[in-house]
Amino acid sequence: MKMKMAITGKGGVGKTTFSAIMSKIYAEEGYNVLAVDADPDPNLALALGFPKEIADEIVPISEMKKLVAERTNSTPGSFGKMFKINPKVDDIPERYCKEYKGVRLLTMGTVDTGGTGCFCPENVLLKKLTSHLMLQNKDIVIMDMEAGIEHLGRGTAQGVDVFIVVVEPGIRSIQTFKHVKKLAKDIGIEKIFVVANKIRNKADEEFVLENVDEKECLGFIHYSDTVGSSDRVNQSPYDSNEETVKEVKNIKQKLEMGVF
Repeated sequence: MKMKMAITGKGGVGKTTFSAIMSKIYAEEGYNVLAVDADPDPNLALALGFPKEIADEIVPISEMKKLVAERTNSTPGSFGKMFKINPKVDDIPERYCKEYKGVRLLTMGTVDTGGTGCFCPENVLLKKLTSHLMLQNKDIVIMDMEAGIEHLGRGTAQGVDVFIVVVEPGIRSIQTFKHVKKLAKDIGIEKIFVVANKIRNKADEEFVLENVDEKECLGFIHYSDTVGSSDRVNQSPYDSNEETVKEVKNIKQKLEMGVF
């Protein structure tokens, strides 16, 4: 089985925790797993349990100025000049991934486009790389994204099997889901699901299902103090609470039934 999933949600809802647990589950089942950190505040490495000394060595692709310049034939800091818009990217995952306990991690980074627009060498490289990961990569690909679809384009969407929006029982989180759902459908992604996190009681579950179609909801992850504090002890949430992992495994099973 091959699966390409993009995971997003409002900041603080737990999408990185969910991405990390899903990655670890697939790796434990023997799949080749590529976890992609495409969040502006990258911390998927720590959520995956990478030792801090390895995590501290990671430089996001967008910040590798020499690599960006080489692949796009551009000059660092020369915005507005001509550059290659179809850069070579197929060797980047192999060269720049970090691996720990069966999960390979590629940290994409993001581009601060304030005042400069988004058509720059860094963004061109990221978009081309994302397209390669989704369309050509043969692994399980789990992309932890910011609350949007900035790394995805209409062509790349063809390779995305499923879009998962992690929400919590709150109206702002639900609004983010509805916004992302519209954006995703606009570029041709049809399979869009919700995972409800930080659920404390039946009322929380009912709130989510009042605002999200039950067929779109893959399941609930209940609030756990040990998961919430796992980063303080540099522990992957996968190793902090067996019940949480069991809930994510149930979500994974339902996801696979809904996608294939």
